[in-house]
Amino acid sequence: MNRAKSTLEQWRILQAVVDHGGYSQAAEQLNKSQSSLNHAVAKLQHQLGIQLLEVKGRKAYLTEQGEVLLRRSRHLTQSVDELEQLATNLGQGWEPSITIAKEIIYPTEKLVDALEAFIPLSRGTRVTVLDSVISGTHDLINQQMVNIAICATPPRAHLAQPLCECDFELVCHPNHPLAQLDSIEDEKQLAQHLQIVIKDTGSNSINDIGWLKAEQRITVSNFHEAKVILGRQLGFCWIPNFLVEDDVKQGKLHKLKLHGSYQRRITLNLVVPNRDRQGPACRLLESLILLQHEIETSQPYTEKANA
Repeated sequence: MNRAKSTLEQWRILQAVVDHGGYSQAAEQLNKSQSSLNHAVAKLQHQLGIQLLEVKGRKAYLTEQGEVLLRRSRHLTQSVDELEQLATNLGQGWEPSITIAKEIIYPTEKLVDALEAFIPLSRGTRVTVLDSVISGTHDLINQQMVNIAICATPPRAHLAQPLCECDFELVCHPNHPLAQLDSIEDEKQLAQHLQIVIKDTGSNSINDIGWLKAEQRITVSNFHEAKVILGRQLGFCWIPNFLVEDDVKQGKLHKLKLHGSYQRRITLNLVVPNRDRQGPACRLLESLILLQHEIETSQPYTEKANA
């Protein structure tokens, strides 16, 4: 195996000479003698067999070959710096990756707001977000396959922090027969029509999302697919308000009124499956998710106070 002719220190010295405009300026910044820097760059050029710098007057300039190699060397030294920082982070218990399980009824924008605040502080931690439904989320929590989970009813023996409430609307296409009714007085009327439900992602799924008394059902994996089917004037579906509000306003979907239950509400919670294994990066991201909902809940009070 061929050994490298150059060292990282030589490339860092070359970068400093170029960045600071000369050997004397770089020597002052690096707290080294000017002669040691001259020697390091001269040795690097000799080892490579290429002239990297040429001195004009008191200033050093890059040659064409030097520009190409310097640009590549910056990627190399940056990668090494990041590798060493990662080693430091791991030594401090900072996690290299975090996995989040998110019920599909949780507003993605809220999680993105938290991630936007987390990224500048993340130290390179990678985040994976898994969409899940009901017992699928429970499986991920119970098997400790995720660091953070956002779910409705948490599984037994797990503490949960309430985040927000999700309101579901019963909707169909404006031209669907159900939309012609001022009010649906009896659930039996619904049972006569096709229902669209969201499939539970658990290994033993038995809890698809929605009222399940309709004889005819189409089961899909997410609400985007459900809305496509609704757009073809097929069936009805319970869908989170934030996903259909604009469609209802634009007349693309119709909100049904079901006597005694025209709207349903679910509380979403944050669960950390194993607090003993929770590292500093996970604690930081958890706090930022919670902060988004503290801001949300405090906003109406602020507006009222300023009114």
